[in-house]
Amino acid sequence: MKLSIVIPARNEAGNIGATVDGLRARFQQEQIEYEILVVDDGSTDATCAEVERRAAIDSGVRLERNTGAHGFGRAIRYGLDRFTGDAVVIVMADASDDPDDVVNYYYVLRDQAECAFGSRFVRGGGTYDYPRFKLFVNRLANLFVRLLFGLRYNDVTNAFKGYRAEVIRGCQPLISPHFNLTVEIPLKAIVRGYTYKVVPITWRNRKTGVSSLHLEEQGSRYLFIVLYVWMERLLTRGDYRRPADECFEPWEARQALATDPQTEHLSFIQK
Repeated sequence: MKLSIVIPARNEAGNIGATVDGLRARFQQEQIEYEILVVDDGSTDATCAEVERRAAIDSGVRLERNTGAHGFGRAIRYGLDRFTGDAVVIVMADASDDPDDVVNYYYVLRDQAECAFGSRFVRGGGTYDYPRFKLFVNRLANLFVRLLFGLRYNDVTNAFKGYRAEVIRGCQPLISPHFNLTVEIPLKAIVRGYTYKVVPITWRNRKTGVSSLHLEEQGSRYLFIVLYVWMERLLTRGDYRRPADECFEPWEARQALATDPQTEHLSFIQK
């Protein structure tokens, strides 16, 4: 199963090299086929040069420039329209996400579920140097989402998640231009009936640079998208849910079915 990584990046020259190198090393250790797609969102520093330096020696690394309107969500959507893997993980450019957790996501997506949702707030997970006010707002927002949707999952707002390619297709259209995309995708995946597994993850605060997330600007945007998906669940009578005849299959079983001669013959007849 080929794994794509989508990394939105804006002025992350001090971090992007370490982020990409850490992922490359772990994937090569695990012999995972990979594509690391960095989406530059209008950087004015050496972010692109850092990525291009690595792309020159590794065909699995690719730089895309978002030449349209900028925004965290727009950059991720740009990458989600262009990745080529069988599954995709959204990773932050600031090295806050652990490559070991990305590998764990890979095995979840391959063998156990269509979505891999990490939580920093379950046994085995953790945060390092998390700003106290940001942590307070995070827990309050996640409590609201949990109560509204009746979820046990307690880290919906974290951007670091993984999806099989068909989940991304099934969650279209994605409309969030900013950080609210971090809740739009997982909530749509849940409401539309895709399977998911929650695993513990760790998060470390950036060592260099400044985060582009400004909580005072994002509150109403998060609220809008949460209510938007909640209304879909409440009013659409399942119009956007996955087809009833689809079900989760481990990747090896899916590949075996796809290459079975009898299956190929029947598929040809049906066409």
